[in-house]
Amino acid sequence: MAGNASELARRLAREAEAVCRHYLSSGRRQGCYWVVGDCRNAPGRSLFVRLKQSPQSPAGKWTDAATAEHGDLLDIIRASCGLVNFRDVVREAQRFLNLPRTDPRSQPILDGSATRGRSVEAARRLFAMSRPIDRTVAQIYLRHRSIESGHHGGTLRFHARCYYRPNEDSPPLVWPAMVARVTDLNGQFTGVHRTWLHPLGHSKAPVETPRRAMGNLLGNAVRFGSVDDVLVAGEGIETMLSLRCVLRNMPIVAALSASHLAALLLPLSLRKLYIARDADAAGMAAALSLTNRAEAAGIEVFILSPKFDDFNADLCKLGTELFRAALCEQLAPQDVVRFLS
Repeated sequence: MAGNASELARRLAREAEAVCRHYLSSGRRQGCYWVVGDCRNAPGRSLFVRLKQSPQSPAGKWTDAATAEHGDLLDIIRASCGLVNFRDVVREAQRFLNLPRTDPRSQPILDGSATRGRSVEAARRLFAMSRPIDRTVAQIYLRHRSIESGHHGGTLRFHARCYYRPNEDSPPLVWPAMVARVTDLNGQFTGVHRTWLHPLGHSKAPVETPRRAMGNLLGNAVRFGSVDDVLVAGEGIETMLSLRCVLRNMPIVAALSASHLAALLLPLSLRKLYIARDADAAGMAAALSLTNRAEAAGIEVFILSPKFDDFNADLCKLGTELFRAALCEQLAPQDVVRFLS
């Protein structure tokens, strides 16, 4: 039975997107992942199913950032169909694999390397076509979030007419967007993150998913400053820029989501890691996962916790001085002297 299950899991992984469209119909494809609320097909963005093979993870593997659960597509079939007996799971998987494939989007994904390469190149072109954010809608947007835009070191740019597709079958819409560069540990370009904005800059654009990324994201991040021995890592760009307003000389990275924070690659020179978690279950699960990996590598870890939902909410509600004081209480004394004095 174990061998049969392994072979079924491999066959399902070759058709990962088709499996997700069939059993997780409440979700949607975003880049190399299918994103949904949980393995029982609830709406949301907590669970990520990898659709393409990568050096770090095979296709078909999934992680729920809110619960830290993980598994393969057999687990998805079991949970979404409410099956208890494993023989019923096997029978349902075999039934699915025998279904005709009429939708070209449901064909097996055999090799994602060419697609990943095209995605990275498209991201590179978008970033090159964008302009500095000074005196743009992106700068206005950041100031509405109490963030001064002068501390990003060129990592952020602005595109006045950035395409947005509500779904794969829709014609593209055009919105202004803040575009962030994603890089690997060596500083090599791997992708971009887009935040579509209201034309007046007072909020994000009124679309279903105003934040999306493209390119090779797993393990990589949006980076502010060069890492030596100390690093602050967290999820969102606005959250980490809020910390950057106070910790202007400390290197900071935004992994872009809880699941990507848990998978963040850490530099060999790192000796101390601050994890700026969001105040939700997914944020805590990601912080614990990254803590375990960092401590196993001999890195000292500190968890930074916001008073409200995240550190941007803290900055907006407390103001810069109270925000600085609250953060100071959570830093090691030597880092207060080094980065806050």
